[in-house]
Amino acid sequence: MDLERLIRPRSIAIVGATERASIGREVIGSLERLGFDGRVLPVNPKYKSVLGHTCYRDLDSIDGEIDLVVLCLGHRQVPSQLERAAALGVGGAVIYGSGYAEAGEDGQRLQAAITALCKDAGIALCGPNCMGISSPHARCHSYMLRLDDSEAFAGNVGLVSQSGSVCIGLTTDVRRYGFSHVISSGNEAVVSSAAFLEYLVQDDDTEMIALFAESVSEPERFVAALDAAVLAGKPVVVLKVGKSRRAAAAVATHTGGLAGEARVFSAVLRAHRAIEVSTLEDMSEVLAACQVRPLPTDARVGIVTASGGHAELMLDLAEGAGVDLPPLAPALRTSVEQVVGPLTGDGNPVDAWGNGDYATNFPVALSALGDSSEHGTILLAVDGFDGQPMHHGSIAKECAAIMGASKTRSNKPHFLLSTLRGVFSSEQITWLRQCGVPLLSGISSALSTIAKLVAYARPVPEQRPVPAVLSTERQSHLRGRTTVHEHDAKQLLAEYGLPVSSERVVHSLNEALPAADVLGYPVALKALSDGVAHRTDHGLVRLGIRDGNQLTIEWDALQDVVQNLSHEGAELAWLVQSMIAPGVEVIVGVKHDPIFGHALVVGPGGVLAEMLDEVSVRLLPLRYGDAQAMIEDTRLCTLLRGVRGEPAADRDSLVRAIESVADFAAANAAWIESIDINPIIVHQRGCIAVDALIVPRPLTYEESK
Repeated sequence: MDLERLIRPRSIAIVGATERASIGREVIGSLERLGFDGRVLPVNPKYKSVLGHTCYRDLDSIDGEIDLVVLCLGHRQVPSQLERAAALGVGGAVIYGSGYAEAGEDGQRLQAAITALCKDAGIALCGPNCMGISSPHARCHSYMLRLDDSEAFAGNVGLVSQSGSVCIGLTTDVRRYGFSHVISSGNEAVVSSAAFLEYLVQDDDTEMIALFAESVSEPERFVAALDAAVLAGKPVVVLKVGKSRRAAAAVATHTGGLAGEARVFSAVLRAHRAIEVSTLEDMSEVLAACQVRPLPTDARVGIVTASGGHAELMLDLAEGAGVDLPPLAPALRTSVEQVVGPLTGDGNPVDAWGNGDYATNFPVALSALGDSSEHGTILLAVDGFDGQPMHHGSIAKECAAIMGASKTRSNKPHFLLSTLRGVFSSEQITWLRQCGVPLLSGISSALSTIAKLVAYARPVPEQRPVPAVLSTERQSHLRGRTTVHEHDAKQLLAEYGLPVSSERVVHSLNEALPAADVLGYPVALKALSDGVAHRTDHGLVRLGIRDGNQLTIEWDALQDVVQNLSHEGAELAWLVQSMIAPGVEVIVGVKHDPIFGHALVVGPGGVLAEMLDEVSVRLLPLRYGDAQAMIEDTRLCTLLRGVRGEPAADRDSLVRAIESVADFAAANAAWIESIDINPIIVHQRGCIAVDALIVPRPLTYEESK
């Protein structure tokens, strides 16, 4: 569907136009202020003219082609007007009003009807329940609020938001950046956020994209648009809301609950190099930072400040923000101290106040950082605010000039930092924009913003190859099971390289005793059945059995438990398993997300899995280096290094184990719903999977026949 007639129309019919305070009045007035040179076509049978424009009785009365129809009407009047628009070959429509899918069954039926109508007629519909579109460079405006200053509003950020209020919030401040297009997509009955992303990726006026999403209706198209944005060199900044709570007890594996919709979506953004933020303030900071060219690619930051206190605070905050503040090299430090005087600490941040001659000191400090091979990004931290009641004399313009000169001398990304978040000098921003230096606000947010841009700049590695799938016959057998119990699950995973514990399946005490003798005590005794996923909850696991006498006692006790257990299906089998020495416990699992497919989950395992609720998630198939990165994402990296005198655990063996699970899941994705391996125990040398469960995807009706 072509969006050009929706976003850059040459003729706009405003149905329901009036000179009274209304959406129609604001749209027409904004078009006049923008200098729209196309046809403005008010439609209302009550008037002959509206705001100096000929007013038409109905759409049929208009001569010539109509690109866009904006419907300033109640929801009950919309269908008939859309039918006329379809008959006239209109290319786009905007429906502002509510009363559609968000309003219950009647609204859902109404939205379904207009969706079908628009798709059949090829009408690109924005909304319903939206605020419309403003495109200041194209001098087009179907947005329901008045645009007074198009020159200040125009910029390089393309904004797509399912929330109208978020559009209002983000467009209230255009001091640090402006907008190429503001698209309030609303219910997205016809044109999705993914389609708008596609358009903005191809748009010459757009250099970066901001997306506020409540849901993603076309996942494949969405990720393809993200990939296209990367190739076009346009950062996409995403804020997703409506994140699901942890899954309830009905989830058969820990993995499903630990992954969750939000974590899977974050993994999607990471895999396709979008920049995820969690607040509107963070989104605004990232968009401001993206105004710099080149974008920062180096997390080693050099900072110039005029405050020892700020320098100490920055050092405290840097590690948590994900950036590094390397010391100033001795030779460069000496050159700075010859002008500024003695520097505190290790020279970064550079406290360049010295004798208070900032006009001399700041350029010297910035020059040193520009020459340094240890610093890839440069910040100058100052304080200057609009309406500040007390100050020592304005240095705003001078600092802007100093930064402009430093950026000319060094091609490293430069940022001016206003240390208090959300407040800065508007006059200073004007000067900074002329020399290509963005202004960031708030120490912590500025440092984390730079870290986000550095992560964006890193190329995504290639995917690992997917190994061979199990035979069709074996898949069919597995698909028919409720779950694949521990022993069978581990044997399947072992075929793809996962090291698993030694064990024997038995059906009687007479089989269990010799099996334990062969394995060697101590052993574990576990019930084994597809129908009992969580055996510990039912008291069907016994650990640390020391000898045959204890095994006999535990066997008898478990038979009593089974008698009281409502268990459907085949008779329980039993697993005699070697006890594994303690080590670092890790959970590794797979969840099938209904929108984005299979995701791998890795985190601290055993009891820590639920205590910490801390996992890293990646989409499958894994990319090279993903397994190592997943370990670094969580406190696993600390546990593996050894705590309280414990030796370091074998990280390399864990990486191989993680990759083997990912390989199995990627190869057999067609029949797997989830996998739970908890724990894998990592020792000084090697690791072993102690427990596992596979949940097959349910058979479809056709498959079950």
